[in-house]
Amino acid sequence: MFDRPNSGERAILVHLTLQRGQEDLFELKELTKSAGVEAVQIITGTRHRPDPKYFVGIGKLEEIKAAVVNHAANVVLFNHPLSPSQERNLEKYLAIRVVDRNGLILDIFAQRAQSFEGKLQVELAQLKHLSTRLIRGWTHLERQKGGIGLRGPGETQLETDRRLLAAKIKQIQQRLQKVDKQRRQGRSQRQKSEIPSVSLVGYTNAGKSTLFNQMTGADIYTADQLFATLDPTLRNVQLPNHSELVLADTVGFIRHLPHELVAAFKSTLQEASEASLLLHVIDAHTEGRDDVIAQVNQVLTEINAGKIRQLEVYNKIDLMPGILPHIDRDPSGQPVRIWLSAVTGQGVELLNQALTEILAANKLIRRCFLTPKQSAVRAKLCACAKIIDEHTDDFGATELLVEIEPKDLGILKNVHTEPA
Repeated sequence: MFDRPNSGERAILVHLTLQRGQEDLFELKELTKSAGVEAVQIITGTRHRPDPKYFVGIGKLEEIKAAVVNHAANVVLFNHPLSPSQERNLEKYLAIRVVDRNGLILDIFAQRAQSFEGKLQVELAQLKHLSTRLIRGWTHLERQKGGIGLRGPGETQLETDRRLLAAKIKQIQQRLQKVDKQRRQGRSQRQKSEIPSVSLVGYTNAGKSTLFNQMTGADIYTADQLFATLDPTLRNVQLPNHSELVLADTVGFIRHLPHELVAAFKSTLQEASEASLLLHVIDAHTEGRDDVIAQVNQVLTEINAGKIRQLEVYNKIDLMPGILPHIDRDPSGQPVRIWLSAVTGQGVELLNQALTEILAANKLIRRCFLTPKQSAVRAKLCACAKIIDEHTDDFGATELLVEIEPKDLGILKNVHTEPA
């Protein structure tokens, strides 16, 4: 998205306070830093509504132009989505590259993508974003349609580019469909094995990957920057009661996540939308915590994961003196919130305890006594229940301690059982 010069990029940041759809200035600074761009000046202002031609007023436009000249800036970054015409008008007036908020996020994603699937998803999102702005590269060849002498190479070149772009988008979508099919097969296999799937979700830079490493012993990349993790990672986790779950680390959310990214990352985000439980990781130390939680829940609703049960994980308590690791419970005694530090590991054992309670809540523990002739029942139990303990006496009778779901209790219809 950026034409990156060897000397590095110097950016003018533009942030307006609007009546609706307000973005966060601190977030713009973090996005700029994550993109590897130096912010040399921040220009702020207030408008009742955006100007349809330039987004900003003419006075503010002159202020931006002066800042570009004074700081020898390479790019102007707007903390707002711009229409294709606004972006073109701004570039023409300022004679410099202009990138809106969506384009900035797409650029960061392009830098972070490592896997084959991640790169395809980012390229698809970029091409869809570019398709609405394609005319910019051919403004010197544009002709009005119709009329003798007005049918020039600009129209032909533009149509050719649009066809090529549409063909490329279709090709990437087909390749992603194959990857999506493989992901669906993997999820189907996990469902058949009845291993619960738990997805880490939350605002970008909330500490999801650090927590993932603590819980799994993995060593995936972590950094104090937005979108440090882009490609999803899955690992098996064994809980204190020896039951297992599949833990997925997913891409972080952000307010007003560009629709191009939501659509392109559909298969990746499906790890969250089809999970048994969501671990909503929250930066407990950040300002505006409640607003951030609301933004994440809004994105979860967009990807059809809004109704999946959540366990809130309030992270970074190492930055909050006086706060110790603990579990908050609802009136029925169920865990609803864990306070911990993923960096130090304090409270992670409480999280594992809470996960054990939640995932075992729908299962029953039964002590079963099988005669030597009931080996077929034992085989069925091995297939659909968890055998916690087993003893066989000298006469071939077997005593089993099993963890079983209510729907499978029919297996024990002709077996002597006792509550454990």
